[in-house]
Amino acid sequence: MGRIIKSIIIVFVTSAYSISLSAQEKWTLKDCVERAIEKNISIKNSKLDLLNSSENKKIAVGNFLPSFNLSGNHNWNTGLTQNITTGLLENQTTQNSSVNMSVGLDVFNGLSNIRRLHRANLDVLAKKYQLEDMKEDISLLVANSYLQILFNKEQLSIQKSQLTVSKEELKIANERYNNGVIPKGGLYEIEANFAKSEQNLVIAENNYQISKMSLAQLLLFTDSENFEIADENYKIPTTDILQKKAEEIYKVALLNRNDIKLAKTNLDIAIKDQQISKSSALPSIGGYYSYNSRVIIDSPISLNNQFDLNAGESIGLQINIPILNGLTTRTNIKKSQLNVLRVKNFLDQTKLDLENTINQSLNDAQGALKAYQAAKKTKLARETAYNYAKERFENGALNTINFLQAQQLFEASQSDLIKAKYDYIFKIKVLEFYFGVPNLYL
Repeated sequence: MGRIIKSIIIVFVTSAYSISLSAQEKWTLKDCVERAIEKNISIKNSKLDLLNSSENKKIAVGNFLPSFNLSGNHNWNTGLTQNITTGLLENQTTQNSSVNMSVGLDVFNGLSNIRRLHRANLDVLAKKYQLEDMKEDISLLVANSYLQILFNKEQLSIQKSQLTVSKEELKIANERYNNGVIPKGGLYEIEANFAKSEQNLVIAENNYQISKMSLAQLLLFTDSENFEIADENYKIPTTDILQKKAEEIYKVALLNRNDIKLAKTNLDIAIKDQQISKSSALPSIGGYYSYNSRVIIDSPISLNNQFDLNAGESIGLQINIPILNGLTTRTNIKKSQLNVLRVKNFLDQTKLDLENTINQSLNDAQGALKAYQAAKKTKLARETAYNYAKERFENGALNTINFLQAQQLFEASQSDLIKAKYDYIFKIKVLEFYFGVPNLYL
């Protein structure tokens, strides 16, 4: 009986698990972006770089702390040794122990420690900007891939509908041919159009699956075949971003873009490296204190007294003035100066690239809007022309070739409208992104 109950439980659990797997999880754009940020290997490495910078900061803080060292030893000596009591040489084994303690502190080292701490803080900040910049890039990449799937999905829906229409047209054409209304050549044209619709459906299905696979791979899904996105209806966004001038968007981007912040911080780091290299040319002062003592185990003098009698202490200051070190210091200072210029040039180039990108993005978005508006008008006109041609064809007033031409133009206008729609949506999102609007999910 127990085995039967156990088997029933196993079957129930297995069935429930299978049902849960069969319930296809559909991913929203927000879900996809969050997973990409979580799973992306480059982002993971960037997080490790940030952690490493934080550890380096601890080292820079530790430079302000004194150094403390404690050492000791114990040894045995066997052989001819002078007896400290009698003064005679005897073969004996003696033991003695010693201890040494030292403390050191940098009093002044050309401001090197504080400059290294400032550099460590800047490096942590740079790694944060680098991480956020990578997150932004991957978010845009995911959004583009996601919209591509939606575009291909709508294309697939159009091709399915068109195949249904072509199938009905073929049925009507066969009836009209049998009734002697249209010639054999006209029927062949309709049959060829139906075959073309089937081919277009296969192509649309393939494009849809490829776009899903591309996003699944970007999100590091191993089972890309079962990957599905949510049925989100992306409408044309309502925005005033196109009313803004490129200069206005650029000024906001200069304040918000993490790649600009990163380039500025790297310049600060280069300047700090230059200051650190100059510190090595300045004198350094260090303070120290040391204590040492030793004891002989077999001595008639007590250990406590020996520690006091044999104790030695020293305290003092040490100054180091660099005079000549093979031109190393001078060369390092010069190299750091050149690096500052190089990093500054990179910052200037980054700003210039950003300005050019914004100008291009604004022009692209404006052009995409015009293309979308034109595509809507074209689709409406082609649909009207197709319906008119269909009516005339069914009444025998239009030949097959002219009818199919009107149909194909209508199909093309539908595809062009969908493409223009998603192209405009993405370009608007990119432009808003530069203007500091973070929402990619609407």
